[in-house]
Amino acid sequence: MAGTFEIKKAKNDEFYFHLKAGNGQIILSSEMYEAKSSAVNGIESVKKNAPDDARYERKETKNGQFMFNLKAANHQVIGTSESYTTASGRDNGIESVKENAPQAGIHDETA
Repeated sequence: MAGTFEIKKAKNDEFYFHLKAGNGQIILSSEMYEAKSSAVNGIESVKKNAPDDARYERKETKNGQFMFNLKAANHQVIGTSESYTTASGRDNGIESVKENAPQAGIHDETA
């Protein structure tokens, strides 16, 4: 099963999206956007940038966990991963985004 982007609306009326893998697990989360159109643009940016390994910023958290950010060409973060207990788990998450994002459909939960 292919990945899916889900557009959601927060309690403060801002919009955000998740990229879910085929198994339903969230593999990337966006920032908050004031307009739904901005969230859609963010999804298109993820689709465009996901295949490029150079766009991933691999990080270790203060508590010894691992995570990554996906950045656009202008170095702005367009998506953030969950925390992983191992570096290899984080790297598998990156591969999952690369594999799922480019062809992922969009499910608008705000409509």
